[in-house]
Amino acid sequence: MDQDGKGSQDELLIMGRIASPFGVKGWVRVNAYTAMVDNLLDYSPWYLKLGGDWQPTKPVDGRPHGKGLVVQLEGCRDRDAAAALTGTDIGIYRSQLPPPEADEYYWSDLIGLQVVTRDGQVLGVVDHLFETGANDVMVVKGEQEYLVPFIREQVVESVDLESRRIRVDWDPDF
Repeated sequence: MDQDGKGSQDELLIMGRIASPFGVKGWVRVNAYTAMVDNLLDYSPWYLKLGGDWQPTKPVDGRPHGKGLVVQLEGCRDRDAAAALTGTDIGIYRSQLPPPEADEYYWSDLIGLQVVTRDGQVLGVVDHLFETGANDVMVVKGEQEYLVPFIREQVVESVDLESRRIRVDWDPDF
């Protein structure tokens, strides 16, 4: 985030995590945080959080496997090297992503936005989002935690990135 709280094009976004080694030739299992798991393979380089620093690496080969991916990373040649990467976050720069369509948002755009009801009551700020299968859900943290479905026109009335506010039709007592 930059100093006015807005994301920048150089912001690193966490897009997945290395779960475990896969086989003996240095492949890893990856949990992708993208809507379509194999979309993560469209980006290169990846940045791995190693020893507190983000280090670039390239996925050499990969494919969907189960609910995630299996990937061969550049320089990762054996099971021991793959095992050392277990639990490592995978990031890409926001500038590597295509710009969202009009009225579309990346989840990272919504995190930190203030959520208010149509009558002006502040619920809190978006902490994170998750998928349920039926719809996405915003986890809003304020005086208490709210799980607000991200359903446009029914629940989410407006998203204003400039004013950093989301207006919802939501009963705080729900």
